Amino acid sequence: MDIPDYDKALYFTLWGQWDDLLILMVRTKDDLLSKKIEAFLHAFHYSTNEKTIISNHDSLLHYIDHAMGHTTINMIKSF
Repeated sequence: MDIPDYDKALYFTLWGQWDDLLILMVRTKDDLLSKKIEAFLHAFHYSTNEKTIISNHDSLLHYIDHAMGHTTINMIKSF
């Protein structure tokens, strides 16, 4: 079963797996998710302002939550 990009993004963000998050940023077909990841990673690595980092982190999590709420999940598989 393929894990949706939003689940991966949430997992990588919460567990600090920045390399995997960067790869997801490049591979996802969701342009807005890619831009949110990029903004967060850039702020995390280069910003000296803690409020900017937190704001970008919250923005990414908010978008993931919103997108997951509007994504249909097909969990039923026949064996």
